[in-house]
Amino acid sequence: MNPIWLPASLFGGLFQAWRTALQQRLRAELSVSGAGLVRYLYGLPFALAFAVAWLGARHAALPPLGLAFAGLSAVGAVTQMAGTILLITAFGHRGFVVGTAFSKTEAVQAALVTALFLGEQLPLLAWAGIVAGVAGVLILALAGRGLTLREIAGSLGQPAALFGLGAGSMFACAAVAIKLATTELQGVDTVGSALVTLVVVMAMQSALHLAWIIARDRDTLAAVGRTWRSSAQVGLLSALGSACWYTGFAAAPAALVRVVGQVEVVFTIAFAHFYLREPVRWHETLGLLLVVGGVILALLST
Repeated sequence: MNPIWLPASLFGGLFQAWRTALQQRLRAELSVSGAGLVRYLYGLPFALAFAVAWLGARHAALPPLGLAFAGLSAVGAVTQMAGTILLITAFGHRGFVVGTAFSKTEAVQAALVTALFLGEQLPLLAWAGIVAGVAGVLILALAGRGLTLREIAGSLGQPAALFGLGAGSMFACAAVAIKLATTELQGVDTVGSALVTLVVVMAMQSALHLAWIIARDRDTLAAVGRTWRSSAQVGLLSALGSACWYTGFAAAPAALVRVVGQVEVVFTIAFAHFYLREPVRWHETLGLLLVVGGVILALLST
């Protein structure tokens, strides 16, 4: 296991929370599909620059891109797009923090998927961390509501929960596909394989999303152009965050990366409070402590 996975996971959480906060503000000017498009379209030039700079600095050639790599990249691209759309949709139902919190069940979903299909086994402490983290995000999602079983069941039936859980499932599938894609690249180091994969995935996502918008929502395309200043910031943060996540996936078990990546919730609450001016309630503080405890347990398991 390459030790770069830990700082990559932590910085991935920071950049993703920052990007999502900016993306939430864009929802006032763009549709759901438009807010999703800027992540890929404006992020692609930055991702390409990162890959070229890294390969150039390492004097490495572009590795061969085979059919297996292309297929896995396509699966990662589509599932990540679906997760992004579901997450942005969740924002409109019960707030910024809650939408992200429900999507963080991705950690346990990724752990189960990788254990079943990739044979990646986590130690007991890591599973304890997953349980603590999931409990934390559920409490975050239930902030301001009773914590009885009836209230929990009722909350899980709300649109924000369903969209968030669906986003988590899609992100878990994307994590597995992207990790497998990076293993198909030969002749480059961990970071190089992650950045090349990122460029290919973002190019696919940009093409697919552009085609859909041109066919169904051309007015959104003009709006995406008008908001280029804010959209470029979202694109930069998206490229930075994804570069970190992809590096983490290439260097360590995907489930472990996502467990540590739950620290994003810490950054999310901070951005929601200081940037979006959303109040932080005591339930969210309790959930935050559980998430941090879960991350610590996961780190102790390595």
